[in-house]
Amino acid sequence: MADFIAVHNGRPVAMAAVPLLDFSSFRERLLELCRFGCVVQYFALATEQGLCAVAVIRLEDQLLAGRALLPQQFPSLTRERPRFHMFEREMAEQYGVLPQGHPWLKPLRYHCNWRGVDDVFGNDYNEDIPGRYPWYRVEGDEIHEVAVGPVHAGIIEPGHFRFQCNGETVLHLEIGHGYQHRGVEPLLCRVPEKRRPFIAEAVAGDTGMAGSLSYAQAVEGLAGLEVGTGAQAVRTIAVELERLANHVGDLGALAGDVAFTPPAAFFGRMRGEFLNLLLLLSGNRFGRGLIRPGGIAFPVDVAALAAIAAKVQELRLELVRCVDLLLSAHTVLSRFENCGIVSREAAECLGMVGPAGRASWMAYDARIHFPTERYPDLPAARMERPTGDVLARARVRAGEIMHSLDCVEILAREGQDVAATENRVPGLAPDSMVVTVNEAWRGELSHCLVTGPGGEIIRYKIKDPSFHNWAGLAMALRDEGISDFPVNNKSFNLSYCGMDL
Repeated sequence: MADFIAVHNGRPVAMAAVPLLDFSSFRERLLELCRFGCVVQYFALATEQGLCAVAVIRLEDQLLAGRALLPQQFPSLTRERPRFHMFEREMAEQYGVLPQGHPWLKPLRYHCNWRGVDDVFGNDYNEDIPGRYPWYRVEGDEIHEVAVGPVHAGIIEPGHFRFQCNGETVLHLEIGHGYQHRGVEPLLCRVPEKRRPFIAEAVAGDTGMAGSLSYAQAVEGLAGLEVGTGAQAVRTIAVELERLANHVGDLGALAGDVAFTPPAAFFGRMRGEFLNLLLLLSGNRFGRGLIRPGGIAFPVDVAALAAIAAKVQELRLELVRCVDLLLSAHTVLSRFENCGIVSREAAECLGMVGPAGRASWMAYDARIHFPTERYPDLPAARMERPTGDVLARARVRAGEIMHSLDCVEILAREGQDVAATENRVPGLAPDSMVVTVNEAWRGELSHCLVTGPGGEIIRYKIKDPSFHNWAGLAMALRDEGISDFPVNNKSFNLSYCGMDL
């Protein structure tokens, strides 16, 4: 594919080597590639030549990159390939460009565009008022709206759900974000290097290990840093402990949503056990400060790894019994089965990822397709449950819990002391780009860094797995009873922070 170049996960490429196409050819190539491929990154980049669109496409086990100068107005990709719809909305909001013919063009995060040009949405968003968002409405005498959020009855971030209902049946759900736009991407370009790891691991607090790993791998690629197998093992353990804590917690929350309190209590306690293992590794229950470019920030000894292996073995039997209790109860099955189905066609159109995607026939896992750290040495996780409903999403999580237990135990039983890495990063390769792809617990997480002539970071692009999956939650609610929203929402458990960058 001479007009797009193959790039490798975590390995830099000179920007001059990324083909620069005219936009018409670029667009046609993207449409062709995305007949079967998925979008890993698609963003705008300000260059001396003008605004440039950069795309990284995943096609089976390949990453393909290309770019083109971006006109002020251009024909949208979304109408033909819906998986571009959020990416194009983001580009329009950030840079004031107009994807003509976009079927759902509206702001994503409610902020002034980065170039200071006129707003393309036909509204003045300078006052940063999310309530002026043009919500979709279904008309009819029997139609009513139900609004949920942005303030929720729980310790979660703000987000708004607006339901268009006919009686109890949801005809349409629209999800609004942007209530706490934080400017994370520009911030990562201008802060000193020593501050970036702290920001990267806090982009989405429940994904701190995967976020800090994605940043560390990008810097390691640009700086030519090598990471020892011992440090790779600790980093892999940390990511899998994060996956365990979140999946276990989510199964407990699903049990609570259907008033099945025994497993809700059991899973809640066991989630704490996995957080405590992260505490053992790093001194922080969310692993903050552990993963850094070049390796890890704290030494880990054989005794700590042995304690982790012993605790995992102890928890395994409890988890097996608790999962069986949850997923065999007829009261639970009656609520989970055939509830919130996302069809294979819808999942493919939206490019869904992670457990939600695998529950809807999307057999993709970055640990298998683009393995990093110690994943090449570990058994593969194949957790597809092709029924597309809440039950499938719960079963995928249950399967991943057992797989993660295996991974952690295998690596922890290797038992070797791992030294801390010197916290010093040499200069980054100039005029280069690097893309990292990791399987966070919600799915594919990707960081993309572009450097300038002096090795300074001029563009930092983050794509959280929720970026693909929020629309999947909206599809799951089509023709469902509104009372089933909580259990569907929890079966996805998507990130507001990952969206409100």
